[in-house]
Amino acid sequence: MELNLVLSFLTASFLLALMPGPDNIFVLTESITKGKRNGIAISIGLCSGVIIHTLAAATGLSLIIQNSAIAFQIIKYLGAAYLLYLAFLTLKEKKSEITFSKEKGEFNFWKLVRQGFLMNVLNPKVSLFFIAFLPQFVSTNGFNITLQMIILGVIFMAISLFTFVMISIMSGQLSSYLNNDKFWKYTKYGKALVLGFLGIALAFSKK
Repeated sequence: MELNLVLSFLTASFLLALMPGPDNIFVLTESITKGKRNGIAISIGLCSGVIIHTLAAATGLSLIIQNSAIAFQIIKYLGAAYLLYLAFLTLKEKKSEITFSKEKGEFNFWKLVRQGFLMNVLNPKVSLFFIAFLPQFVSTNGFNITLQMIILGVIFMAISLFTFVMISIMSGQLSSYLNNDKFWKYTKYGKALVLGFLGIALAFSKK
């Protein structure tokens, strides 16, 4: 694995985990309404699901990369198009009004972890994202491609878990930003910029 690719992956992963999306907004609302422990448990479940998507993408894509340069090029351009499509959808997103009602319930750690895990694993959009996201950070001149992708997936999981847990811990301070128009405007354009850059970078990559 090339150091510059790993550093780029770390930066992109952190930015994507930080930008408001269904997962981290859910973690935040759960933390505010039901307590930080609930948010942390949900975070562990959500991030554990990344392992499944990583293994699926790694085993399938590595075989294609190793056996067909043309097929890999097709996947690369489809992945780039998908990332650009996500950037376009982000620009069209409208600010959601989020209301909180305190509903402290019984805390069941494993039930919450299972809920987060299933939410992630059963979401086909996550699989598509990993198929589009991982290939641009893989070096065909490096060691085993499957192993490279698995390592990247574990890194992404660790970064996401750290970010989500921090969101849970800081939920009280972050809640004031949720219904702020400027916050949603800047983060929306920031997220679109990151996804658009990744899509363009993937399209013009020569790996």
